[in-house]
Amino acid sequence: MGKVYVFDHPLIQHKTALIRKKETSTKDFRELVKEIAMLMAYEATRDLPLREVEIETPICSAKVKMLDGEDIAIVPILRAGLGMVDGMLALVPNAKVGHIGLFRDPETHKPVEYYCKLPNDIEKRQIFVVDPMLATGGSAAAAIDFVKARGGKSIIFMCLIAAPEGIEALREAHPDVDIFIAAKDERLNEHAYIVPGLGDAGDRIFGTK
Repeated sequence: MGKVYVFDHPLIQHKTALIRKKETSTKDFRELVKEIAMLMAYEATRDLPLREVEIETPICSAKVKMLDGEDIAIVPILRAGLGMVDGMLALVPNAKVGHIGLFRDPETHKPVEYYCKLPNDIEKRQIFVVDPMLATGGSAAAAIDFVKARGGKSIIFMCLIAAPEGIEALREAHPDVDIFIAAKDERLNEHAYIVPGLGDAGDRIFGTK
């Protein structure tokens, strides 16, 4: 069973509190999401494989550790997931970026696919599927289904805010996937929004509310 990691770092908690505030501007919200994603990526990449290489410093030869291949793919779930990409690319600039387009049917709350484009060598990469919100878990599970169907194997899911219902649903659908969360909230309301949550992440990132 994959692990569920809820961050307790003070900076992540502070910045997550700021994006919850309804008076936070679009500009500030966007920048905070980027910063939180970068801080989360620092921890989520802890187990990336290393290899020993020999380099020349200005003083002498030295054996040092470097990433083994840097074969990473970041796959945001459109559109809100785009807000997390730049923060992660700041740490792993050579990562390839795929895209999965899903929307939630307002009546059934089930995910509907409208776009999927992934790197050609996705099966060789450590994949980070990212979306700010994990509500029912349907979109995340469907996105990971699409990644696996195209050959993806080593997958981590990252989100800012998660409901217990979404965590449970995603673990049941994909028990092999680790889940990294900035904050675990109380529950879903009758409209399948996370409580207390932060509203619609996509609208707040792109200023379309």
